[in-house]
Amino acid sequence: MVFWVPILSWGAALLFALLTALKAPAPRPAALWAERLAAGICLFPVGLMGLWAALGHIAFPVQSAQSIGWATSPFQFEVGVANLGIGLAGVIGAFYRSWGFRAAVAVVSAGFLGGAAVGHLVQIAKTGNLASGNAGPILYTDMLTPLALLVLLALTWTSGRRDPT
Repeated sequence: MVFWVPILSWGAALLFALLTALKAPAPRPAALWAERLAAGICLFPVGLMGLWAALGHIAFPVQSAQSIGWATSPFQFEVGVANLGIGLAGVIGAFYRSWGFRAAVAVVSAGFLGGAAVGHLVQIAKTGNLASGNAGPILYTDMLTPLALLVLLALTWTSGRRDPT
């Protein structure tokens, strides 16, 4: 299941963006599409995946550690509560159309997920850890998610102070 969650979350984000943008009246400027995709990324790859990761690390630490290829550690609780905070911020950021709030979510995601991606790459290089929770789709979405949010926020910089609908 670990393998599919990042892929499904990105699919859901793209579908969410498409459906919510198509609900807006025409014309639909590029800023609207970028804003809706940012909302979808906040909701699914950041928000719901963050909550899913929190549940895994807090309630199922043994299974979570195994999926990453690690031994169980007391630090998983701390990773879990960090994921909880990021996940909650992502869900709020999906529905609260503040450019600044989404920028904060993007920066925190870049720090946490970007750092996790570096950690995954180090584990692959040093130990050959190719477990699905370390070298699978989670590695790519740990890089893609914050990068996509930062790019979308840059694209909506000038329109970010008003509602694009």
